[in-house]
This record gives sequence, C-alpha cells and structure tokens, in this order.
Amino acid sequence: MQTTPVEFYSEGDRLAGLWRTPDGPGPFRAVVQGPGWLGLKDARLYVRYHEALTAAGFGVLVFDYRGFGDSGGDRGILSPARQLQDLVNAVTYLTTRDDVVADAIGVFGTGGTGGGNAVLLADADPRIRAAVSQVPVADGTDWLHRMRQEHEWLAFLAGLEEDRRVRVATGEGRLVHPREEIMVPTPERRATTIKADVDDRIPSAIPLSCADEILAYRPIDAASRLTTPLLVIGVEGDATTPTDHAERLYAAARGPKQLVMQRHTTHYAAYDRYWEQTTPLIVDWLDRHVRPSDVDVRTTRSPGQGEAIERMEAPQ
Repeated sequence: MQTTPVEFYSEGDRLAGLWRTPDGPGPFRAVVQGPGWLGLKDARLYVRYHEALTAAGFGVLVFDYRGFGDSGGDRGILSPARQLQDLVNAVTYLTTRDDVVADAIGVFGTGGTGGGNAVLLADADPRIRAAVSQVPVADGTDWLHRMRQEHEWLAFLAGLEEDRRVRVATGEGRLVHPREEIMVPTPERRATTIKADVDDRIPSAIPLSCADEILAYRPIDAASRLTTPLLVIGVEGDATTPTDHAERLYAAARGPKQLVMQRHTTHYAAYDRYWEQTTPLIVDWLDRHVRPSDVDVRTTRSPGQGEAIERMEAPQ
C-alpha cells in the first residue's frame, strides 16, 4: 500500500488527507472516509481497513475535517453539517484525479458520527455508488439522551438553554470538553487504548453550542430516502452507539442493504475480535457495488415494489 499526503479545499478551507493506493498503476475505484467521532485521518485503527481495501484494488482517501488535525478552518468547531460539506468536496476532489475512476466511488465510515456521516453522504451525493456504516449514530438527540440518567439529561438541556441566553447577550458561550461534556464516555471508553495514538490531538475545549448540531443530527431521515446500497455493521448490546441505531438505519434504507451484527463483544473490542470476519464483508460489499457503469437498467416490476437498478460495464 502506498500512502501519499494530499490537500484540497472545502468551502475555502484547506483539508489535509492521505491518499492510499495499491502498489500497481491506476486508475482505481475509490473509497472516501471521514473520521469517526473526534477521529483523525492518521489513526492506526483505520490502517488495516485501508490495507484490505487497497489489496482489493481500491484507492482510499481519508482526511481531517475542517478545524481538526492537520486541516485548516476554525479550530474545534464540531459541526456535522460542515463535515458533510467536507465529504461532498472530498468526492469532488477524487473526480479531479487522473488515477481515480470518477464514476466508481464509495464511502466507508466507522465510529458514531463516522458511521452516520456515511449514510448522510450516500443520501446527499448521487456520485456515491455504495456505503458502509459501522457502529453508527442514527439520531443525535437519542444518542446524547441515552448516555445520561434522566436528571443528567434535564440538567444538560437546561445548560444548553442557559448557554443560548448568554450567547445572545454577550456574543460568547461556554467551552466544554467534547468527550466529557457532550458525549459521555463509557467505562470501556475510558479504559481502551484503541485510539490512544490520536486522543491527545483532539480539541479539549469546544463551544457548547456545537451540541445543538448533534441534537439535530438525523442520519435516520437520510436512510429513509436512501436507494444507494448500504451495509450496516452493529454490535449487540452496544453501550456507546446503541444497537438499535444500526438496526433502524438498516430497516429504513430502501435500496440493496445488509446488516451485520457482532455478538458476544463490546463496541471497542469488536474492532479486534471480529476483524477477520467483518473486513471481508466490507470489502465484498464495496467490490460488488462500487463499479463504473456504461449501461444503467432501471426495472419496476410493480408499483408497490419500487425500482431496481442494474449497472453494467461494457468491454473496453
């Protein structure tokens, strides 16, 4: 696998990425990845996924969102809306590269908003041929609520409202730690070292107002419109990203879809425990659906069954 640092722009801000490719010549089918919740492009956790994808002939673009890691933009602004813009612009960047098959691009996302963002991108951008969403968040309000006991949730909402009042009066709001005061870490998250290589490089203080965007975060609505092929990977009994979020995304999606449920494990342990089982499924899903198309065939067998799309490649 070859790794090349790259740069492109999103809404005027410079984004830093890594372009990972097979050792042979292109052009390559491509997969774009935005990091998961508070993640960074160079996390060791992602490398083995990229190795598996490049071994299957894909190029992989992973990048830091605006305001994070090596990218430009306002530091520490945690905004799913901006992240979706960044992902769309990353797809456009891929189409400018001579070593990319421009009509064969998929998305892979893992880890909370990483998994949710993959669904949002597939819904927003028709250039995405297929999506993989691993341990996703489907509903931001439900996610933040279920991390807290009811009295903590009510106090959190009261704190948000007070911060809104202060902001309109003074122009400035409260800064909080994103992992401790917006997302509430589980005991497993506090103990795990799976993200230790990037943990010390995430922002330690962001505006509490960022929580408003998380509350409005709704990949489940995008899934209900989605006809793009979708693979969802969940963990049974997940205390970090609730299991039913993965199940709801799968149930809502309207196109070809598959649900993989990892059992007898936990959110962070699953990355290692079922690596050998889930990774081939990810690669196979993208390999089957992320392909260039010379002829599209749309078939409606009956009005109630919806439309099936078959894409065919012509010999060169």
